[in-house]
Amino acid sequence: TAWRVLELGGSELDAVERGCGQCEIDQCDGSVGYGGSPDESGETTLDAMIMDGNTMEVGAVADLRRVKNAIGVARKVIEYTKHTLLVGESASLFAVKMGFPYEDLTTQKSLSLYSEWLNQSCQPNYWKNVVPDSSKSCGPYKRHEEVTYKEEQTSSQRSVHHHDTIGMVVIGVSGTVASGTSTNGAVHKIPGRVGDSPIAGAGSYADSTAGGAAATGDGDIMMRFLPSYQAVEYMRMGIDPTVACQKVISRIQKYAPKFFGAIICANTTGSYGAACNKIPGFTQFHFMVSSPLLSRPTEQIVDCI
Repeated sequence: TAWRVLELGGSELDAVERGCGQCEIDQCDGSVGYGGSPDESGETTLDAMIMDGNTMEVGAVADLRRVKNAIGVARKVIEYTKHTLLVGESASLFAVKMGFPYEDLTTQKSLSLYSEWLNQSCQPNYWKNVVPDSSKSCGPYKRHEEVTYKEEQTSSQRSVHHHDTIGMVVIGVSGTVASGTSTNGAVHKIPGRVGDSPIAGAGSYADSTAGGAAATGDGDIMMRFLPSYQAVEYMRMGIDPTVACQKVISRIQKYAPKFFGAIICANTTGSYGAACNKIPGFTQFHFMVSSPLLSRPTEQIVDCI
């Protein structure tokens, strides 16, 4: 969809918006758009971001409620405000002002995911150091008077499909770069949680003087390292996109060896690459590429490191 927009003369931002928007409509992998990843209260909320690598403008929304086209709302943040990021109920009110309809983001599938989770004593969840014991029962939780820190549960103990997103980098014919993301976040997240996807430099980053990158995986860990920004800076130094991606993954590995995550990188000449962290159940990363050199969109696969 994104490639077709470019072929018809659309801008790089148009391509990112339409491409990510198509995934929102298709509910890609259950991790993008409505009807997926219910939070702890059973509600699906959306995060999205779009970035213009020419002007360095970013539009983003997080914890967006009852509006399906999150990437479209993010684009309107660039076009109609001087802000970068709008969140929660206020982001939804902005969306309505911009002409987006209120729609229910809950589906039978998301409701059944939620009820199954409740029946499994709310496992897994994202609480720690609380009573009752969050590894055995549902809340409401309270904090321990005395905090005894336990080692954080690693992502590899959860299904790797508990986190995902659509991330996209578009390089125009003149080298102009745009990037974007859209996701419904971590399944069973604590309401109000925002991951890496709508954060510039974390979920994605675009700079028309260097390139673009987009990340996917455990956003709570990955956002701490601004991986997309880091990858673009490596490419600015002349580092090959594949190596840039690998260096980013290696940096996070030192602190969180069992994290679930991957990143795609592309420079202004159209070279691209990707890298991922190898954990049980996640040893390869698949991503799609369209280019003038390819007759059709092609799936690429990299082995995780």
